[in-house]
Amino acid sequence: MELNRFKLFLFLIVFVLFKYTNAQEKPNIIFILADDLGYGDLSCYGAQDIETPHIDALAKSGIQFTRAYANSTVCSPSRAAILTGNYPDYVGVPGVIRDMPDNTWGNLKDDLVTLPEALKKVQYNTAIIGKWHLGYKAPDIPKERGFDYFKGFLGDMMDDYYTHRRAGVNWMRENEQEIDPQGHATDLFTDWTLDYLEKHRKEKKPFFLYLAYTAPHNPVQPPENWLEKVQKREPDASLKRQKLIALIEHLDYNVGRILDYLKASHLDKNTIVVFTSDNGGALHYGASNQPYSGGKGDLLEGGIRIPCLVKLPNHSKNAMSDSPILLMDFYPTLVELAKGKTENELPSKPINELLERDKVPSREMVWMRREGFIFGGRAYYAISDGRYKLVQNRPFTGYELFDLKEDPLEKNPLDNPELKKKLMTILMKHIQVSGKIPWQ
Repeated sequence: MELNRFKLFLFLIVFVLFKYTNAQEKPNIIFILADDLGYGDLSCYGAQDIETPHIDALAKSGIQFTRAYANSTVCSPSRAAILTGNYPDYVGVPGVIRDMPDNTWGNLKDDLVTLPEALKKVQYNTAIIGKWHLGYKAPDIPKERGFDYFKGFLGDMMDDYYTHRRAGVNWMRENEQEIDPQGHATDLFTDWTLDYLEKHRKEKKPFFLYLAYTAPHNPVQPPENWLEKVQKREPDASLKRQKLIALIEHLDYNVGRILDYLKASHLDKNTIVVFTSDNGGALHYGASNQPYSGGKGDLLEGGIRIPCLVKLPNHSKNAMSDSPILLMDFYPTLVELAKGKTENELPSKPINELLERDKVPSREMVWMRREGFIFGGRAYYAISDGRYKLVQNRPFTGYELFDLKEDPLEKNPLDNPELKKKLMTILMKHIQVSGKIPWQ
């Protein structure tokens, strides 16, 4: 009986998500992306030493995914997947894009329709606030890839959350104009988001806002008052862990500022909010991806399984889903919600199809990363059919097979040559296709 109730409730959630716009105006969309936020670093995902009440509120009133995956274990490829609805190595971004000619591993294809471009075709205003990390100059800057407005950081990471430099270079921009704002980056990105929402809240045109925080990516640099609060509450934690907790709780506070504004302005009545991360947490900076093995840089579950929450307009009940989804799936999902069309055939799938479990009982998913000085420019891969996963966790190691249903922590490799061969055959076809895509 309880299972049937759950299925009915989940169906209602899906129905609301994909059908309510038939009777109402198109929904506004806010897509919030954290940077290196571990699966186990939100209290709604089981963290015992972190307090994230505002993000938890999204979970309590929306869909909480327990098998959401990043498309890669590092930044640029996952961001490329979100904005193209495709595997990152299929769109020219197999690794991290850097302003370093001898150590950059991607170049976003020019001949594709990005998510903001697809939404502009159905009359959306599009904006990105925060971290871009898909190129440093035209044509690979936000204004030339479909965004009407950009205010944030072009680069990969900041060396300091207050000075906003990378190797001495200021990559902060408002559209194409260099800016030099004062303040902690997390606070600034939130301030700019609130400015944007205030400007657009009374317009009839719907908006798509892609808010990409740099937190909790290193340097792990929370405001001092936030660190002091955590140190009083968690005196037994290491300083490294205390700093990361404080940076995440500061992020949660800023997400709360946005949610409070949506409610006060009544934008929440027609705004979809997505909150997720670009990859797993970095273990060497104190992150937790519990209960899973590995972290950022790994293709084990801890490096690619991510927190993911979707809050629907006028909905206040929690639903849990263990259907496997990838970041790239938000592209067809959001375009469909906006009553638009995806012009090209994509490997991503609308999330409503994935939630209807009888329709899509399993799916093929591929992950990869190419990296420079650490791995000599080599790539490494993982593939899953939804249950079984074949993993090469480093370019210099062999493949191991795991049963994610029976062994989600990936502790006991299986000896099944036939299944290994089956998955490897599918993976090789993926590699053959991606090998035709230029990324330099």
